[in-house]
Amino acid sequence: MSLCHEVAIFKVEQQNIPKVIELSLLIFNEINANETLITSYDILQKTGVEDEICWQLTWVDQQAVKSTALKWPTFPSTKALESLVGEKIYYGHFLSKI
Repeated sequence: MSLCHEVAIFKVEQQNIPKVIELSLLIFNEINANETLITSYDILQKTGVEDEICWQLTWVDQQAVKSTALKWPTFPSTKALESLVGEKIYYGHFLSKI
């Protein structure tokens, strides 16, 4: 099994960033509630562009990403998070090649 790395970039109004961070952390905990699927994460803010934030997630494998995507609408915090995200700029998954 190979770790799967996710990068997701969102545009979020500045006043909503603290709440989006709070909800993001809740969602990561909700995803990991039954078993650890996300092994590490970070939430970043783009330098020079204060309304862009980025998730960097490390998943146990690509299958964990796929199964979680199917469950995404059922997590308690996703609807609130999505209501605060203005635009999904980029979303992708990567596997290590080294």
